[in-house]
Amino acid sequence: MNLENVQEDVSGERSPAARAGRSKAAYDEVIHYAGGVASQLPNIVAFKFGGSSLLGADRMLHAAGLVQAAARSSNVAVVVSAMKGVTDHLLSIARALAGGKLAHARHEAELVLDLHLDVLHDLQLAEHDSLRVRHELQLLGRDLLHEVPVHGRVAAGAELFDRLASFGERFSVRLFAAALEKSGVPAVPVTSSEFVLTCDTFRDAEPHLEQTRQRGRDVLLPLLEAGIVPVVTGFIGATPDGRITTLGRNSSDFSGAIVAHVVNADELVIWTDVDGIFTANPSESAEARLLHELSYDEARALAASGAKVLHAKVLPLAAETEMVVWVRNTFNPQARGTRIGSPRVPETSPHGGAA
Repeated sequence: MNLENVQEDVSGERSPAARAGRSKAAYDEVIHYAGGVASQLPNIVAFKFGGSSLLGADRMLHAAGLVQAAARSSNVAVVVSAMKGVTDHLLSIARALAGGKLAHARHEAELVLDLHLDVLHDLQLAEHDSLRVRHELQLLGRDLLHEVPVHGRVAAGAELFDRLASFGERFSVRLFAAALEKSGVPAVPVTSSEFVLTCDTFRDAEPHLEQTRQRGRDVLLPLLEAGIVPVVTGFIGATPDGRITTLGRNSSDFSGAIVAHVVNADELVIWTDVDGIFTANPSESAEARLLHELSYDEARALAASGAKVLHAKVLPLAAETEMVVWVRNTFNPQARGTRIGSPRVPETSPHGGAA
């Protein structure tokens, strides 16, 4: 597919407000909202979906059903990873560029676009929605191909790695927002570089949390106030001068915690492909036991002992803000999962199922 001549209505990625035109009736409430942004919305929950939870149209629609169920009683903000395997393809482009293998780099870029166009086809959206999302994906594909020069060798520095790696989440949010809307949930994709402000340590950037929180509330709260689910890219941010950064490999859990902090979410639910946190790897030990309740200190101790718990930066932020974190299985949502936080009185979880 030749994307060189794909044209965009306006330069750059559109703002969440512009994209919300598909939910204009809801978004008009924000425009006329006298106070601008509410200082606090009730019952906010943040959902983070990993790449395996979003691999293909069926899984996206299943995950959208989880959001739909939670949205009946809560305001929901969503953070998504790239589809499983996509980041590896993107980083292979950087390695191919460094080695002067331009044809391979272009092939990988076209493959990444085709993977997402296939998912779009399988979502079976209404024709006008399909055309709109297809156009957005093609624009991203064009931008990705523009990173591949016609000839020569490219110095594959950390800044280029981050620009390339960011495309996975930027594709993913558009498809998942479309899956939500097909499921009857008003949603809009949000690129986190619009508000996650970081240092310029590419490939392992540190977010400036206070500035990120201030900027993020301006972006996300109007959407939540209007009943629109923001679908936010995990993993990426930007320097003050607008250069794309990433927060480190597998950092989308951390992005979920950042978004939860920004919107004052009561809980962060990390949806993954396991039933929760175990005492050992259940695939390696018959004695592995699922842990239903952990304090912040207990979770930190488990992580320090080598157990796969969460991204290392999630727990400090959760403890500092007294954010409750759940680890639950996208494919087994009836399972209770693992709750990390301060002790509490048993009650019904706002994101569905027994708490």
